[in-house]
Amino acid sequence: MDSGMDSWTDRAGGNLAARRWAIDLAMLVAIGLVMGFLGPFASERAPVVQRYVYWMICMVGGGLIGIGVDAGLRRLVPATWPRVIVVSVLMTPLVSLFVLTTEHLVMGGAVKPHGYVRLLWQVWPISLAVMVVRALAWRRAAPRIETRTVIAAPLPEAEAVFRRRLSAKRRTARLIAVEAHDHYLKVHTDAGVEMITLRFSEALEELAQAHGWRVHRSWWIAAEAVEAVRWRRGAGEASLAGGLVAPVSRTHAPVLKEAGWF
Repeated sequence: MDSGMDSWTDRAGGNLAARRWAIDLAMLVAIGLVMGFLGPFASERAPVVQRYVYWMICMVGGGLIGIGVDAGLRRLVPATWPRVIVVSVLMTPLVSLFVLTTEHLVMGGAVKPHGYVRLLWQVWPISLAVMVVRALAWRRAAPRIETRTVIAAPLPEAEAVFRRRLSAKRRTARLIAVEAHDHYLKVHTDAGVEMITLRFSEALEELAQAHGWRVHRSWWIAAEAVEAVRWRRGAGEASLAGGLVAPVSRTHAPVLKEAGWF
């Protein structure tokens, strides 16, 4: 049951990841077109189509290798610019091998050991430049993060009817969020999660006077549980107490804006 209720959240996260990959791919394709036009490293001698195919494969394939290395180092090296340098160095041997193979298959060049060593010094500055451009692109698109303290405490009677539906263990716990799926609700509290049978619309009626907001077609969040709100490229998310993250839809974002989060 939990996996079914979490499926739409997984889809939302998958959509955001797919959008990010699409933007990265578009950036690499654009760089590949530029390199094909410039024709560096004597590649301008090759026929136009062959030159563009070569650089497109090199930049997209090499860039994806770099993005993979960057993803693996994100936790170990959280700072952006030190990570860019480390990634550019670590990706260079792999990208050089990839470029050497592509050169052999597309341009007909011979695969020679000394050619690989030569490529290392050509590939590294390009790899560094690509990762710098990517870092700058995502830095401009960095999510806006604001925090706010809710001074007014929730009125006990405002949540009393809804709380009576919970078990004794969670009836007096701090309410964090209510997540809906069909006729079931997943109630998040600081004492754990509890499943109850209730329509989301009925829960919203019972929580109408409580300090909180509906931020998505399937989410209600308690105001005092909100720690941060992020908004990027038409999609948002609210970070809640206990590490919970709730999606924020464009339709329901105005309530958070009115509350001072945007």
